[in-house]
Amino acid sequence: MQLTRHTDYALRVLIHLAVSPTGRATISEIADSYSLSRNHLMKVVHHLGQGRFITTQRGRGGGFILARPPEAIMLGEVIRHTETDMNLADCGGCALRPACGLSGILKAATAAFLSVLDQHSLADAARDKAGLAALIAALPGPASLASDACAKPASNAALHQD
Repeated sequence: MQLTRHTDYALRVLIHLAVSPTGRATISEIADSYSLSRNHLMKVVHHLGQGRFITTQRGRGGGFILARPPEAIMLGEVIRHTETDMNLADCGGCALRPACGLSGILKAATAAFLSVLDQHSLADAARDKAGLAALIAALPGPASLASDACAKPASNAALHQD
């Protein structure tokens, strides 16, 4: 299963908020921290707001905060909201589909994947606040949760472009 960059960025935003001392962040802060496109990040933040994961405030002193406690945001819920296509393979036009059992097996695998994510909250993902704070402090740019390896999502084999 490969997650899109959109989902990767959404998870980064949520983790950032979960460990932020103020609980607040801005597009600029996170974009600079991760070396992300502000335009792309604005879409991600907007989508997270639509999903009621965050609350946004425009204008001076604006930014965004978690809409619920991290314990109440389940990772499976986030993934379902951010991933538009959870199909592991496109079996729709396959000539073997009428007699092939692969489609059902892949659906079961996706369900198992989401079931595991449904057992874990944002709080679980951000449980090592001290470790994350140390990473934030060590970064050259504004506060961030990404290490140098994490800051380059295109090199992450588990991700693909939207």
